[in-house]
Amino acid sequence: MSNPPTGRSPAMRVPLLDLKPQYRALEAEIQAAIRRVCDSQAFILGPAVRELEASVAQYCQCRFGIGVSSGTDALLVALMALEIGAGDVVITTPYTFFATAGTIARTGARPAFCDIDPVTFNISPAAVRAFIETECERSDGKLVHRATGGHVKALMPVHLYGQVADMDALMALAREYGLRVIEDAAQAIGAADANGKRACSFGDIGCLSFFPTKNLGAFGDAGMCVTNDAALAERLDILRVHGGKPKYYHAFIGGNFRIDELQAAVLNVKLPHLDDWSAARQRNAAFYDAAFARAGLGDRVRTPKALPGVRHIYNQYVIRVERRDELRQYLAGAGVGTEIYYPIPLHLQQCFAYLGHKAGDFPEAERAAQETLALPIYPELSEAQLQYVVDSIADFYRR
Repeated sequence: MSNPPTGRSPAMRVPLLDLKPQYRALEAEIQAAIRRVCDSQAFILGPAVRELEASVAQYCQCRFGIGVSSGTDALLVALMALEIGAGDVVITTPYTFFATAGTIARTGARPAFCDIDPVTFNISPAAVRAFIETECERSDGKLVHRATGGHVKALMPVHLYGQVADMDALMALAREYGLRVIEDAAQAIGAADANGKRACSFGDIGCLSFFPTKNLGAFGDAGMCVTNDAALAERLDILRVHGGKPKYYHAFIGGNFRIDELQAAVLNVKLPHLDDWSAARQRNAAFYDAAFARAGLGDRVRTPKALPGVRHIYNQYVIRVERRDELRQYLAGAGVGTEIYYPIPLHLQQCFAYLGHKAGDFPEAERAAQETLALPIYPELSEAQLQYVVDSIADFYRR
């Protein structure tokens, strides 16, 4: 097929994401849930929040859920709950949304980046081990970063794009070196490893985002921490209300990190549909995989790889391509929405210049930043739309 010349209307429009079909299907139920909150006038930590916390915790194979104001605040309050702060070091990935490392820095701790696995885009356990063995040492029962003298206190893996990181290997490293583990599962609610163990259930605390673009999206910002540790759950619960328990009595400093009752009410309506939506994303991913294989594009387009047996929920369908920026511009002209997650890895961001990194330090993260492109994958896409995306990409490379 050929796309229309510049200045002509495209044959089809395929947005990166369209939330309106999902809302239309649930509109009456969502509006009724919102009305119940309005009628009750109970807007802060009410029954909808308690229902959501219990349901999401169970869904994530955890005992406790603590609803918070965003996925970013989930990471921040998790770090605070584990008493990570000035002088501490947290190992994480440079190829992720800014909040992962940004929240570490906000506590006064130092992000220590380790490169990614090029197949899954998740942090590489081999890179973590290499960092520990070459740049750290044990001292007085602690793991210490030689260059800064900081206590390496935690590991924050990210389950990027909807696929669980290699948590067996990462948890083994955490146990070996006494590290706490915070899972950034903002893009991975319901994702699981080959044994069926779900994101958020491996480490000390799992952090979720309910940003509208996520598989389970609110009508604004919202998030949650989940854990199997009762003491941590209690601390998280207190931290989200300024560290006060009972009210106006503060044993430690927290923040205003509460999830909104209205957002919880919306999410309670949506949660029972989550598995169906994730299954639709998986079907769309399988269609793409087969259609790209038929297109015979060779190494020009490399489709994402789900590891054998895992439950990949495809928050994003991210391909590696040649001439990425040219392709993206061409697709825009063809009416196809795309996004680059993420164009600049965190170690090269200006705000992290103080860490002293340079181009070439984390080559796999840098290569991913230059080659990757996210395609439309949301559940309501038709096969005709999916095929149009593939045909448009094939047409670009045949020109």
